[in-house]
Amino acid sequence: MKTSPQVLITRLFIAVVALTPLSGWAQIQTSGTAGSPAATTTIDGSQLPAPDPKFGGVIEDDALQSKAWWAPRIVPPKQAPNILLIMTDDSGFGVPSTFGGVIPTPTMDRLAKTGLRYNNIHSTALCSPTRAALITGRNHHSAGFGVISEQSTGFPGYNSIIAKDKATIGRILKDNGYATSWFGKDHNVPAFCASKVGPFDNWPIGQGFEYFYGFVGGDANQWQPNLFRNTTQIYPFEGKPGWNLVTGMADDAIDYLNEINQIQPDKPFFCYFVPGATHAPHHPTQEWVEKIRDMHLFDDGWNKLRERIFENQKRLGVIPANTQLEPWPTEVIKNWDDCTPAEKKLFIRQVETFAAFEAYTDYEIGRVVQTVEDMGKLDNTLIIYINGDNGTSAEGGPLGTPNEVAFFNGVNMMPVAEQMKFYDVWGTEETYNHMSAGWSWAFDTPFTWFKQNASKLGGIRQCMAISWPRHIKDKGSLREQFCHVNDIVPTILEACEIPAPEYVDGIQQAPIEGTSLAYTFDANAAKEKSRHTTQYFEMMGQWALYHEGWLLSTKVNRAPWEAFGAANPDPLNNQILELYDLNADFSQSQNIADKHPDKVKQMKQMFIEEAKKYQVFPMDASVAGRIVAPRPNITAGRTQFVYTKPMVGLPQGDSPFLLNSSYTITADIEVPKGGAEGMILTSGGRFAGYGFYLLEGKPVFLWNLIDLNRIKWEGPDALAPGKHTLEFDFKYDGLGVGTLAFNNMSGLGRGGTGTLKVDGKVVQTVAMPHTLPMILQWDESFDIGSDTLTSVNDADYKPPFTFTGKLNKLTIEVDRPELSPDEIKQLEEGLKKVDAGRE
Repeated sequence: MKTSPQVLITRLFIAVVALTPLSGWAQIQTSGTAGSPAATTTIDGSQLPAPDPKFGGVIEDDALQSKAWWAPRIVPPKQAPNILLIMTDDSGFGVPSTFGGVIPTPTMDRLAKTGLRYNNIHSTALCSPTRAALITGRNHHSAGFGVISEQSTGFPGYNSIIAKDKATIGRILKDNGYATSWFGKDHNVPAFCASKVGPFDNWPIGQGFEYFYGFVGGDANQWQPNLFRNTTQIYPFEGKPGWNLVTGMADDAIDYLNEINQIQPDKPFFCYFVPGATHAPHHPTQEWVEKIRDMHLFDDGWNKLRERIFENQKRLGVIPANTQLEPWPTEVIKNWDDCTPAEKKLFIRQVETFAAFEAYTDYEIGRVVQTVEDMGKLDNTLIIYINGDNGTSAEGGPLGTPNEVAFFNGVNMMPVAEQMKFYDVWGTEETYNHMSAGWSWAFDTPFTWFKQNASKLGGIRQCMAISWPRHIKDKGSLREQFCHVNDIVPTILEACEIPAPEYVDGIQQAPIEGTSLAYTFDANAAKEKSRHTTQYFEMMGQWALYHEGWLLSTKVNRAPWEAFGAANPDPLNNQILELYDLNADFSQSQNIADKHPDKVKQMKQMFIEEAKKYQVFPMDASVAGRIVAPRPNITAGRTQFVYTKPMVGLPQGDSPFLLNSSYTITADIEVPKGGAEGMILTSGGRFAGYGFYLLEGKPVFLWNLIDLNRIKWEGPDALAPGKHTLEFDFKYDGLGVGTLAFNNMSGLGRGGTGTLKVDGKVVQTVAMPHTLPMILQWDESFDIGSDTLTSVNDADYKPPFTFTGKLNKLTIEVDRPELSPDEIKQLEEGLKKVDAGRE
């Protein structure tokens, strides 16, 4: 006996409705007639993607006697909010006006007034790690990001790979029916997976974000960024002087949200909006620079700025009235009154540019928020606005810099006289600028220290505003519960009534490690105790443990600009430990370790237990050395690279690495009648890199040494028409990266001798006393046949500078130094001396 189609459909409908979510939230919700094209359903969320339901129609021999049946479309629970998750970059607690800063941030102010302010939320102290914790709901080491992707090493907590058992919030919401998008910075793609060949598993589109518009890496030139739409590089700034990514990404987000709303108005969106601001380079538009300059916010210097922010914070009630401010750290940064007139002039220009970048970014965020309101969706949109992914950056050093790439190559005290050459173009496309650390200290008020310093609140304490008009009624109030960025994913899931999945793509998921903040949305929750009671912190050997108001932390033993030199070989034990009672000492200013030795011992053991649990070991205190550590990129194990076609866009992490090595570059070319010019090979750009090109027909090889010096090899004559072989051979004088295994950086950045040959004949030999030790300009690519973005020498050419001859073959051969037995013995003896000196 046949069962009728209606009975089959009814049975399936009843079975679907009977399913109960894992976390006790609302039962399965359906709409429309089961089996019809309009039918929808929520899912229990335990398995993603949701299993395909059994066909509920009838199949006979012919279609006329059969009954069609469509699986219901998956939708989020009814009344699930839209989500707008915002986080800025390198911005400390005292930056926004919402929390006492002098820089106007009216968008954050607005959201705080209609929602809640949070003064006790924490980051990890660094970019990639905070972002990994934010989008996975796990600790940063658990998510593979103990450090930034460019420093990744071959250990689970540090490999820069978000494992498949830690699905992102984008993936969870997408599979539950949300439209998911990501705009701005993506610092969670492994540096060795950023090329056109992928793999794209850890790009946004592989992590559940259906649309991506942004850059991959730690920062970007905001005027000419390495910009992607999904996985395709795009150049929307070409032919548009004054174009800026801060506005460009807001425009794209607005267009995207409007399209989603117009195409399917009832589909909730999750928009992850993460500008590159205020990470260096500080690139605001001139309009915003002038607005800030006219306000004269910084004329009286950083000491007074710090005091003013501190008083504002107390007046606004965002810090306790009894909070103490530590004395200015003259052992680290001198007082403003001790600065020379030239220094003051330069430093004010630096900070005005930073402040303009902050204000400009907040304004563009406001345009996105206004778009949501114009749609009529603001009432049921959960907006989370986190100021900064770590404390304010001090990577500009005490003097600031016109070129951040210089810092990553060991130049962190560029003389003021040299910097003043860039004064009139500060913040334009001619600089990759950063400000003096004096301002950074002030912007982390009332705390001390900076980004990178995971043991100090100045490095890890952020501020946040959350708005959800439909649900948050205690408008404008303050929430003081301890929380962490890993709490955001469970907060969103609870707000959406969507459980964390047990399986994704058949892989069992690791538990969420954060704690939902949804309980703080209640009107009576202001005084409720924090549900997040224990949290470890660790970054490059500096560490801390929070537990129920107590904070055990290591004494800072390295300023962020001190990234070079031997690292602490035992960062777990070779430390001075400090203890703070944050319940009574909001600013972490009163070290009471000597009064509670048993507490110190107990909490250190707790830290060790947390570190074992969350993949913190092996701890590594090295900083710059990890930048040149070997990684499994597409060049690993190779010494020869051959190219026969023009190609652009190969990122630094996946291109041949020439630093600290000998190498030979050979180009077999043909010059047409009338001559040729243009780029044969380049890597890097205006702020560090090299180029091999024909200039007015003459062969040129050029090294751009962080925009301070350029060393050029040039042939005397233009090449005649016909075939030619050009060769640049460089003999490196140093020991290479092998010295890093002995906690020694002496093998890096040494000199060498370069020789340019034309058709086998030497045309010029030049000795380089020093070479770049660490990195080229990271947001510029390895290009063959033309030059994208910026040039390595503006005086010679402007991009794209397409090669007008024919490239038959380009060969790069790299000869990396190998340590001899005697050299190894000497390095081992040196390592023993370093260890003995630390005992």
